Amino acid sequence: MDESSAKSGEDKVQESFNITLRHIALSDVDDFMVWATDDRVTKFCLWDTYTSKEQAVEYIKNQAIPHPWLRAVCLGNHVIGTITVYPCSGSGSCRAELGYRLQAVVHVENKGSQRVLEKAGFQREGVLRSYELFKGKPVDVVMFSTLGNDSSIG
Repeated sequence: MDESSAKSGEDKVQESFNITLRHIALSDVDDFMVWATDDRVTKFCLWDTYTSKEQAVEYIKNQAIPHPWLRAVCLGNHVIGTITVYPCSGSGSCRAELGYRLQAVVHVENKGSQRVLEKAGFQREGVLRSYELFKGKPVDVVMFSTLGNDSSIG
Protein backbone atom coordinates (compact mmCIF):
# COMPACT_ATOMS: atom_id res chain seq x y z
CA MET A 1 0.00 0.00 0.00
CA ASP A 2 1.48 3.33 -0.99
CA GLU A 3 1.33 6.51 1.08
CA SER A 4 -1.46 8.15 -0.96
CA SER A 5 -3.83 5.18 -0.65
CA ALA A 6 -3.11 4.92 3.09
CA LYS A 7 -3.98 8.62 3.50
CA SER A 8 -7.17 8.11 1.48
CA GLY A 9 -8.19 5.29 3.82
CA GLU A 10 -7.51 7.49 6.87
CA ASP A 11 -9.68 10.25 5.40
CA LYS A 12 -12.55 7.79 4.90
CA VAL A 13 -12.29 6.62 8.52
CA GLN A 14 -12.29 10.22 9.78
CA GLU A 15 -15.34 11.03 7.64
CA SER A 16 -17.25 8.10 9.10
CA PHE A 17 -16.64 9.48 12.61
CA ASN A 18 -17.78 13.03 11.85
CA ILE A 19 -19.92 13.99 14.85
CA THR A 20 -22.04 17.14 14.55
CA LEU A 21 -24.87 18.90 16.38
CA ARG A 22 -27.95 20.24 14.61
CA HIS A 23 -31.64 20.91 15.15
CA ILE A 24 -33.73 17.75 15.24
CA ALA A 25 -36.43 17.22 12.57
CA LEU A 26 -39.44 14.95 12.15
CA SER A 27 -37.50 13.14 9.44
CA ASP A 28 -35.13 11.91 12.20
CA VAL A 29 -37.81 9.74 13.81
CA ASP A 30 -36.45 6.43 12.44
CA ASP A 31 -32.96 7.14 13.79
CA PHE A 32 -34.51 8.30 17.07
CA MET A 33 -36.42 5.02 17.38
CA VAL A 34 -33.20 2.97 17.12
CA TRP A 35 -31.91 4.17 20.47
CA ALA A 36 -35.03 5.57 22.18
CA THR A 37 -36.63 2.11 22.18
CA ASP A 38 -33.57 0.43 23.71
CA ASP A 39 -33.85 -0.15 27.47
CA ARG A 40 -30.04 -0.22 27.75
CA VAL A 41 -29.94 3.37 26.47
CA THR A 42 -32.92 4.75 28.36
CA LYS A 43 -31.81 3.25 31.66
CA PHE A 44 -29.95 6.51 32.38
CA CYS A 45 -32.46 8.88 30.75
CA LEU A 46 -35.05 10.90 32.61
CA TRP A 47 -37.70 9.58 30.21
CA ASP A 48 -39.00 6.07 29.77
CA THR A 49 -38.33 3.85 26.77
CA TYR A 50 -40.42 4.77 23.73
CA THR A 51 -42.77 2.02 22.60
CA SER A 52 -44.26 3.44 19.40
CA LYS A 53 -43.30 5.59 16.45
CA GLU A 54 -46.36 7.78 17.08
CA GLN A 55 -45.11 8.50 20.60
CA ALA A 56 -41.71 9.50 19.18
CA VAL A 57 -43.25 11.74 16.50
CA GLU A 58 -45.33 13.47 19.18
CA TYR A 59 -42.21 14.09 21.31
CA ILE A 60 -40.11 15.39 18.42
CA LYS A 61 -42.90 17.61 17.09
CA ASN A 62 -44.20 19.04 20.37
CA GLN A 63 -41.18 19.05 22.67
CA ALA A 64 -37.86 18.55 20.89
CA ILE A 65 -38.31 20.88 17.89
CA PRO A 66 -39.68 23.82 19.96
CA HIS A 67 -37.00 23.42 22.66
CA PRO A 68 -34.48 26.28 22.31
CA TRP A 69 -31.47 24.29 23.55
CA LEU A 70 -32.03 20.75 22.26
CA ARG A 71 -29.74 19.49 19.51
CA ALA A 72 -29.46 16.19 17.70
CA VAL A 73 -26.08 14.50 18.00
CA CYS A 74 -25.28 13.13 14.55
CA LEU A 75 -22.75 10.61 13.35
CA GLY A 76 -22.54 11.28 9.65
CA ASN A 77 -26.17 11.69 8.57
CA HIS A 78 -27.69 9.66 11.42
CA VAL A 79 -29.04 10.94 14.73
CA ILE A 80 -27.42 8.90 17.50
CA GLY A 81 -28.69 10.92 20.47
CA THR A 82 -29.68 14.34 21.70
CA ILE A 83 -28.15 16.88 24.02
CA THR A 84 -30.20 19.41 25.93
CA VAL A 85 -29.58 22.31 28.29
CA TYR A 86 -32.34 22.73 30.83
CA PRO A 87 -32.40 26.01 32.70
CA CYS A 88 -32.43 25.60 36.48
CA SER A 89 -34.04 27.99 38.92
CA GLY A 90 -32.96 29.75 42.07
CA SER A 91 -29.32 29.47 43.08
CA GLY A 92 -28.71 26.79 40.43
CA SER A 93 -29.85 28.96 37.54
CA CYS A 94 -26.32 29.44 36.20
CA ARG A 95 -24.88 25.93 36.43
CA ALA A 96 -23.39 26.03 32.93
CA GLU A 97 -21.75 29.07 31.36
CA LEU A 98 -20.14 28.52 28.00
CA GLY A 99 -16.83 30.31 27.70
CA TYR A 100 -16.13 30.15 31.43
CA ARG A 101 -17.11 26.82 32.98
CA LEU A 102 -19.02 23.85 31.64
CA GLN A 103 -20.12 21.05 33.92
CA ALA A 104 -21.95 17.78 33.56
CA VAL A 105 -23.45 15.35 36.01
CA VAL A 106 -23.70 11.67 35.23
CA HIS A 107 -25.39 8.83 37.11
CA VAL A 108 -22.70 7.02 39.14
CA GLU A 109 -23.48 3.73 37.38
CA ASN A 110 -23.30 5.22 33.85
CA LYS A 111 -19.65 4.38 33.18
CA GLY A 112 -20.04 4.85 29.40
CA SER A 113 -21.03 8.51 29.73
CA GLN A 114 -18.27 9.08 32.26
CA ARG A 115 -15.70 7.77 29.74
CA VAL A 116 -17.15 10.02 27.02
CA LEU A 117 -16.74 13.10 29.23
CA GLU A 118 -13.18 12.15 30.19
CA LYS A 119 -12.24 11.62 26.52
CA ALA A 120 -13.73 15.05 25.76
CA GLY A 121 -11.35 16.62 28.29
CA PHE A 122 -13.62 16.91 31.32
CA GLN A 123 -12.16 16.37 34.79
CA ARG A 124 -13.90 14.25 37.41
CA GLU A 125 -14.69 16.50 40.38
CA GLY A 126 -16.40 14.06 42.74
CA VAL A 127 -19.63 12.35 43.71
CA LEU A 128 -22.71 14.37 44.69
CA ARG A 129 -24.86 12.17 46.92
CA SER A 130 -28.64 12.12 46.37
CA TYR A 131 -28.16 15.11 44.06
CA GLU A 132 -30.96 14.50 41.58
CA LEU A 133 -34.34 12.91 41.47
CA PHE A 134 -34.18 10.26 38.76
CA LYS A 135 -37.45 8.56 37.87
CA GLY A 136 -38.77 9.58 41.27
CA LYS A 137 -35.80 8.45 43.36
CA PRO A 138 -32.78 10.38 44.67
CA VAL A 139 -29.56 9.23 42.98
CA ASP A 140 -25.86 9.86 43.33
CA VAL A 141 -24.14 11.55 40.38
CA VAL A 142 -20.54 12.17 39.38
CA MET A 143 -19.72 15.82 38.70
CA PHE A 144 -17.40 16.58 35.78
CA SER A 145 -16.21 20.00 34.70
CA THR A 146 -13.93 21.79 32.33
CA LEU A 147 -12.62 25.32 32.28
CA GLY A 148 -12.10 27.38 29.15
CA ASN A 149 -8.38 27.55 29.89
CA ASP A 150 -7.94 23.78 30.44
CA SER A 151 -5.07 22.57 28.28
CA SER A 152 -6.98 19.35 27.51
CA ILE A 153 -9.55 21.20 25.40
CA GLY A 154 -9.15 21.56 21.65
